[in-house]
Amino acid sequence: MMKNLPYKHKSIVVTKDMCDLNGHMNVNYYYKLFDSCYTAFYIEELGFDKAYVESGFSTFTLEDSIRYLKEFKLNDEIFPSFILFKANKKLMHFLGVLQNKDAKLAAIFETVLGHIDLKKRKVVNFSEEKINHLQKISSNQHRLAEISFDIKLSIKDLND
Repeated sequence: MMKNLPYKHKSIVVTKDMCDLNGHMNVNYYYKLFDSCYTAFYIEELGFDKAYVESGFSTFTLEDSIRYLKEFKLNDEIFPSFILFKANKKLMHFLGVLQNKDAKLAAIFETVLGHIDLKKRKVVNFSEEKINHLQKISSNQHRLAEISFDIKLSIKDLND
């Protein structure tokens, strides 16, 4: 059993369209769920909204990892949760989990995003204000998190 990560998304029920010929949720839907479920947190709490993109900056995914631990079948309820695990001058590292109704860990998602100058199409530093905001959220979430699995991806600490 695992405790949810600090950012909790509403539960999702596996539909027939999400299932493959094996009778369980297709791997494509795991990624779609992870990506869509943390979007509200990314936009609303972290401030990567339309205005941020219009200012000439955004983030691009640099690396993803998904571990499939238990299957989801038709009509199973999925409980997604996330954490901004770490942020440095140019990168963010998110963790996400999908749990079943018994709070058993079913999938683990990790992603590393780079901060992009859209004119140069290159990874650049966050503004001082933005990195302070990201680190404050990450720090606050760490106090609420109980991570019971190995972390596969990593980014350097801010001071490295």
